[in-house]
Amino acid sequence: MIKKKIFILAVAMMATVTGLGQSKVYFTKEISPEALVRIYNAMDRKVEGRVAVKISTGEAGGHNYLKPTLIRSLVDNVNGTIVECNTAYNGKRNTFEAHWQTIHDHGFDSLFAVDLMDEQGDLRIPVKDKKHLKYNIVGSHLGYYDWMINLAHFKGHAMGGFGGVLKNASIGVASANGKAYIHTAGKVQSTRELWQNLPAQDHFLESMASAAQSVHEWFGGRVLYINVMNNMSVDCDCDSHPADPKLKDMGILASTDPVALDKACLDLVFSHKAKPGDDNKPLIERINRQHGTYIVDYAEQIGLGSKNYTIINIDKR
Repeated sequence: MIKKKIFILAVAMMATVTGLGQSKVYFTKEISPEALVRIYNAMDRKVEGRVAVKISTGEAGGHNYLKPTLIRSLVDNVNGTIVECNTAYNGKRNTFEAHWQTIHDHGFDSLFAVDLMDEQGDLRIPVKDKKHLKYNIVGSHLGYYDWMINLAHFKGHAMGGFGGVLKNASIGVASANGKAYIHTAGKVQSTRELWQNLPAQDHFLESMASAAQSVHEWFGGRVLYINVMNNMSVDCDCDSHPADPKLKDMGILASTDPVALDKACLDLVFSHKAKPGDDNKPLIERINRQHGTYIVDYAEQIGLGSKNYTIINIDKR
């Protein structure tokens, strides 16, 4: 009887610890300017000072990126600056002249202050996990900001399997040279040498997780993470001719824990029941082909966050 009581107590304590260890992930089905502001407010962490809002402004020809009209109320609410860095691939965002033109064509500079953070060069910031990277190479303007809102469009990706806040914090914040450094798992720092030095896939994913952690640490945790689950093509916003989405929009999720947030979004995709006109299979196939879920596993392993989360539905408040 005593042993039984001890066992029950131990199980209860484990359950309590598990509950305490859960990260909060806020959710709304509504995808609108107002919903973005509501989910920001639900996190109850007021950003102050100079606020960087990291998004993808989208490759020219693409159309799935988060539109300025959708994000305007949130960016205005925090008096934020849209931040980006040049790409490491040939296109309409790999030079500053072309990138500024794309930003203008997509309507961002008419509504917001915009900063190409690597326009005046690079900044090396420390990494905790040095398995592949000795440091992270970001746009030098990162040092201008007190807070970051990582505002990601959750979708597929040809190389990472999927793109969420972890990718947006790593590849997104890295300068063009930094992107080459992460993509090659620390082999080279030149975009000219990138494609001849691609590493094992898991090494690339581990490097992204390490870089995302370095940005989180750089801000001392002063980062809010938001994933918008709309227009979920198997292709990234960096694709100028993305495949049409087969999966219907799911909503907006947000957290102070990037691991929990990307994990929650992955769980929504993988647990979805497919039906005609609303098919999750193509996106799941893309994620699995690139072993994409591993970035979440490794990010948890190095201490960036937890896959253990609880959903807080703000629509029911």
